[in-house]
Amino acid sequence: MLSNVAYQVKEKQQPQRQQVRQVVKKTKRKVTIGEKVVYSSFLALMLVGSVQIISNQSALYSVNAEVQSLETKVEKQETKNNELKLQVTELSAYERIWAKAKELGLSLNENNVKVVQKQ
Repeated sequence: MLSNVAYQVKEKQQPQRQQVRQVVKKTKRKVTIGEKVVYSSFLALMLVGSVQIISNQSALYSVNAEVQSLETKVEKQETKNNELKLQVTELSAYERIWAKAKELGLSLNENNVKVVQKQ
């Protein structure tokens, strides 16, 4: 019992501690001005980058279409040129020239003939 009395005395001597309960309020974290600036700058850069990429793709598409049309024109012109070369070869054949000369009443005079060589 003595020990029990000593315990009771000890309890009386110590002031009773009031248990203070701290209430922690969790508040919503507000977005600061700096964060807003960073986010808006990021969004603006993304928007500008997207517009730039789309405009570059559009320019590439138009240039490719123009290149293809020019290639088609070049192929057609090459075909025409080859046909004209073939026609020149056919029209400049010696037999054809001789036949045309006879038709026009011309005759071959060996004294007036000069040989011309292509270079």
